[in-house]
Amino acid sequence: MADNLGFMNSADLLEAAPGQTTASTEPVTHTSKARWKPNVTVAALIERDGRFLLVEEDTSDGLLLNNPAGHLDPGESPLQGVMRETLEETTCTFTPEGFLGLYMSRFRRTRTGEDITYLRFAFAGTITGHEPQRALDDGIIRAVWLTPEEIRASAERHRSPLIALCVEDYLAGKRYPLGLVTHLD
Repeated sequence: MADNLGFMNSADLLEAAPGQTTASTEPVTHTSKARWKPNVTVAALIERDGRFLLVEEDTSDGLLLNNPAGHLDPGESPLQGVMRETLEETTCTFTPEGFLGLYMSRFRRTRTGEDITYLRFAFAGTITGHEPQRALDDGIIRAVWLTPEEIRASAERHRSPLIALCVEDYLAGKRYPLGLVTHLD
């Protein structure tokens, strides 16, 4: 269990704590020694006149709604990523003004059974420009402005449960300084 110096490594700690629980009280199961890595994503929460900017996206599960969001690219900071993804998916320039939160979501793909975890950096901010000549990212059908009520009523079309959670956190006034997210090159 311990290495030859008498110290426990992280794998030993996991083995020493069977049945440990997450915040949701669901038991954590460790079936493999392979290193687990979540998919790191960024998302923009943009509110204007009581409506939130979402994108309608053509996915393998049909037309779904999402925040302007996507995967963080190698070497990119979360702020750079959220500005890039928002521009690619909406043709709008996004200026982050606050950090909304860090969210983790796990789900199993219905078609393949694949177990996937997303770690989402969500930022609140405003639209400060528009590039109408720019093409929308592959799969993005259009950008739409929806009220919180419309977002709640369309839950079956959400690509992720994090859409509604981020909107509710925004409406509750949750904001943190952008400096909370540190990126070192």
